[in-house]
Amino acid sequence: MAQRIVFLDRDTIGPGVALRRPAFAHDWAEYGRTAPHEVAERLAGAGIAITNKVRLDRAVLERLPALRLIAVAATGTDIVDKAAARDHGIAVCNIRGYAVHTVPEHVFALILALRRNLMGYAREVAAGAWQRAGQFCFFNRPIRDLHGSRLAIVGGGAIGQAVGALGRAFGMEVAFVEHKGAAAVRPGRIAFAEMLETADIVSLHCPLTAETAGLLGAAEFAAMRRAPLIVNTARGGLIEPAALVAALEGGRIGGAAIDVLAEEPPPDDHPYMRLLDRPDFILTPHVGWASVEAMQALADQLIDNIEAFEAGRPRHLVTV
Repeated sequence: MAQRIVFLDRDTIGPGVALRRPAFAHDWAEYGRTAPHEVAERLAGAGIAITNKVRLDRAVLERLPALRLIAVAATGTDIVDKAAARDHGIAVCNIRGYAVHTVPEHVFALILALRRNLMGYAREVAAGAWQRAGQFCFFNRPIRDLHGSRLAIVGGGAIGQAVGALGRAFGMEVAFVEHKGAAAVRPGRIAFAEMLETADIVSLHCPLTAETAGLLGAAEFAAMRRAPLIVNTARGGLIEPAALVAALEGGRIGGAAIDVLAEEPPPDDHPYMRLLDRPDFILTPHVGWASVEAMQALADQLIDNIEAFEAGRPRHLVTV
């Protein structure tokens, strides 16, 4: 009998990405988007569900007795109730290692744009400031080198390590940060409190958990001594948005670049929306992962995971 496979949100992978079909008998169905009330109906009778951002909670999984595998088309699996999946004998797998180049490159695009004030200069040139300056250049905004600055990285996984490697190539002092509230600091790391006091740039690369939610809030921003740049390409919930806005407007941080939000897309009244005209704030639409090369690698690995599971050799499992 052919395996029924349903991709709930195909539009979350770029339209130019080739998504091959699994090399076993199957019936394939895909939807550009799926609303919460449509999930159970669309997955009825499916043995394999593919989701990127569509949430699969206990109430839905209880209605899907045929489901054997949830293939998450991303690294983060917080959209799946993994305890419920385990209770119902549903395996969950994810994508790994595909973004080890694209996210670090995006991080440094953001860092360089802020550190060298590219946004401000580009806007001023467009407004005629160069002509008004009357000479070969103008110096309206400070430009700072990366060389010699301290880059503090929260999260020591593959992406964090790759960011660190790029930082060292720029001549930066790279410091990996110990868990917030940890009783001891592991070798090769600095204490969370030391990061707040000494970092010139803070880049977040840790997962969103109960322990990391709200990692940077009002108290943390108040403790920052060097007005660092804040870069978040990990998970929106790591930062309290209102606290970041207050810190930026109050001069406690030197700039911020955000690629991820807790709610995507953000509502019009999200705190970050009031910052969009500032040259020291950059908001990108969760595209740090989305180079053409990375999306194709993700798509290929997604089908590899499904084929491995069907062959009895499951891989990249987060629960079974």
